Amino acid sequence: MTMKLKAIPHVVEDYQKLFVNRRAYTMQSRQPHPKTGRHYYFRPNKKGTDVPAMLTDQTIRRHLEGEITVGLYAINPSTQRCKWVAIDADYKHAMEDLLKLQFYLSHDMVASALEMSKRGGHLWIFLAAPLLASECRIYVHDLARRLGVPIKGAGLADGIEVFPKHDAIAPGDFGNAIRGPLGIHRGANRRFWFYSADYTLEAQIEFLNSLRKVTEDELRKFIAGKEPPRPELPPRLTRNAPLRRQSGNGRPEFRILEHVGSVRRVGRNYVARCPSCAESGHDRCGDNLAILIEDPRFYHCWAGCTKEMIRAALGFPIRAGNYA
Repeated sequence: MTMKLKAIPHVVEDYQKLFVNRRAYTMQSRQPHPKTGRHYYFRPNKKGTDVPAMLTDQTIRRHLEGEITVGLYAINPSTQRCKWVAIDADYKHAMEDLLKLQFYLSHDMVASALEMSKRGGHLWIFLAAPLLASECRIYVHDLARRLGVPIKGAGLADGIEVFPKHDAIAPGDFGNAIRGPLGIHRGANRRFWFYSADYTLEAQIEFLNSLRKVTEDELRKFIAGKEPPRPELPPRLTRNAPLRRQSGNGRPEFRILEHVGSVRRVGRNYVARCPSCAESGHDRCGDNLAILIEDPRFYHCWAGCTKEMIRAALGFPIRAGNYA
């Protein structure tokens, strides 16, 4: 059972300074998905409209008090810069890898904050001023490679995920959001705190404010001569099977793009309304379904719907011998 906390104004203000780099946000569903039991994230609209809602002081206060749970975007597309870097790890021995990264970050005099999560943890690095996402990613990816810490993607199913996940995003795009710290994770029904501070909102924010922030000059020195991270397929859309067509049954290959209606491009994916979510009255923003542009046979619902559920909702159930 979670206990509601009262967020005082200076805590809300400091939270914005630390974490909010753009006003777009996502929100975790209050109720679990009826088919998967998972709490999905969606982009909320202003009440009674199709206009996306923007983060306000009131939104942040509700998040900190546990009324809602928001997800935050790292990159501001108008500058391609971020205020923070978050390293997400939720696999076996994840905390060991995060502690290793934290230890070696300290060798560069880079302070970091370790936050608990449902299956592992998040390690946060804060910046003195918004810095280029591409340069932040070079630094963290290079450190992880040197330490032998696995990075999800590039053929690995498990490993750290680095937010921001992109070097840059196009105007109107969003990138990937991460759960805003110090709120309540609806799936775990609890609040996850940062280590090294008392478990109160005031103490947590005071601790985060006290951390030394990375400057642009320091970052440039760290990455001098370093290679940028290799491009990766989006998480959970990594190829894990050879490409092939159906054979022996005379049926044409299923093409998801012919059945999902309007799509728009976000990074390496098309995004569209998930048919399975729509059956349950969800995905009002029409972006839960990601379809890999370079090979549309690879698609994934970020709310947790399986391919079987998506195909069934479209009236094309997967049968034995089919490849979707």
